[in-house]
Amino acid sequence: MWTHRSWQGRLLAHPLPSHERLRHYAAWCTAVEGNTTFYATPARDAVASWAQQTDPDFRFVLKLPKVVTHERRLGEVDEPLRIFLDAIEPLGPRAHALWIQLPGSFAPADVPVLARFLRRLPASHRYAVEVRHPAFFADAHATRLLEEALATVAAEWVPFDTTAFFDSPPTSDAERDAWTKKPRVPRRSDALTDRPIVRYLGRDDDARTIEGWQHWVDVVAGWLREGRSPTVFIHTPDNADAPVLARRFHDEVRARVPALEPLPEPIPIGPLTLF
Repeated sequence: MWTHRSWQGRLLAHPLPSHERLRHYAAWCTAVEGNTTFYATPARDAVASWAQQTDPDFRFVLKLPKVVTHERRLGEVDEPLRIFLDAIEPLGPRAHALWIQLPGSFAPADVPVLARFLRRLPASHRYAVEVRHPAFFADAHATRLLEEALATVAAEWVPFDTTAFFDSPPTSDAERDAWTKKPRVPRRSDALTDRPIVRYLGRDDDARTIEGWQHWVDVVAGWLREGRSPTVFIHTPDNADAPVLARRFHDEVRARVPALEPLPEPIPIGPLTLF
């Protein structure tokens, strides 16, 4: 996301060499979703560059490759998983969690497959699972099965809150595109570990996005008071103002929990002048 076209020259300096782009993003936000790793495992030297551009406490939540989660559905994945884990090794502590996003067809009957997969993963990483099958949200038995499987390795359940997005019909091309692609499931607000992860999708209208996240301001403030360390990702269909909105969300939470550290100051997008 740190190369998002609409941010270049507006939120982030442009042009920037590839080895500087993440450093500028990291001055806006202190975590990033590694969504591109779903499509291709990055080269190890590229990952080493990511580590060089970020502080040790910067958080990468990296999605496992689709060959592992969607194509082979967690079975016979030793080799692609080994390649992926080797590639991300340079991140060290920055690899906050490995994100196992499962397809909508991955149902409660498949939980034993997930449980076996989780037990075989190296304990050197933390794991977070995102499910999209409606039964996990509507059926108490299915919910319990999944929570028990995650608890065996202290993995988190990642909610993707799209309730504000689906509250009314789309009004833009970006919203219409997202309308056909994003999961429509009930909102879930329970944390299973001390490091919960939330994905929130608002609207292209900033006011509606802000209105829709008020629930999460309350929840995240409560988690912080409990001593948890949450990570929250703010999205809109076009993501044009996502870094600005993420900082506003952080400020709203910090107003409730003053001990929360402020975010860094963004790097100027152009040279400083006297006039």
